Amino acid sequence: MTSSHHRPTRRSLFTGSAALALGSLLGTRHAAAETTSMVTENFPQPLRDPSTYAAYVPAASKTGQFAHYTCEFDASWAVMKTFGVEAPLAEQLEIIGVDREIEPYYVENDDGVFVYGGDISRHFCGDWETNFLARSRGSAMRRVFKEFGLPVRTVKDRKEIEQSLDRDRLIWIKTTVDFKPWVQATWIASNGKEFPVVLGNDHALIVMGYDADVVVIRDVLGPTSSNWERPYEYEVPWDQFLTCWAAQGSDGLAVGAKGSF
Repeated sequence: MTSSHHRPTRRSLFTGSAALALGSLLGTRHAAAETTSMVTENFPQPLRDPSTYAAYVPAASKTGQFAHYTCEFDASWAVMKTFGVEAPLAEQLEIIGVDREIEPYYVENDDGVFVYGGDISRHFCGDWETNFLARSRGSAMRRVFKEFGLPVRTVKDRKEIEQSLDRDRLIWIKTTVDFKPWVQATWIASNGKEFPVVLGNDHALIVMGYDADVVVIRDVLGPTSSNWERPYEYEVPWDQFLTCWAAQGSDGLAVGAKGSF
């Protein structure tokens, strides 16, 4: 898949003084790491004949994440790569913006678990290399897809996921790592907004297919120390999927090729 997406205005921001300004915003260490990072595409074999699914959208994949806690951007990279768009981490971060007013932290008391940070509905919040609480929501990520020229809309239930996949769109979602149990928490933004989140196993990935029993997942995280057997493509039963997705407020975005909506 080669990119047909050309945005000279945006890309020109990463030359000269604009690149220096971005380095100042994100931190010299992060900017330097991005300039040397490499994306290694991989091409997982389908689990079974794609024609046996009600819908199956072949999704791009890569080996591992940009950094420890960049899953939102790794998933969006795979979505955009599928539709012919190159989306480096630095460009995605520049579009979404990084809220550094409060480095996210959590408090647990008799009322539950509360995470304090910036407004994850508008920006990415936290250090994506060291802070497991760093994250954003789909409402922030949709700006990234739109800036790269791809149509995007919110999805919130099984019917909308199925309808979107039937139209050859991919679904970017927030859920839990490996669809495992979680600790429920409430994110409290500095502006007073509150969002349902999970504490320690927050994750973003892609829904790329379905049938009556399962959804098909693209997860570029791949094998890690928490699961050396984790594949890049796998199936999850609908009931398990919907339960874990609901823990994150059923946060999802349907993204299509240019002109597809």
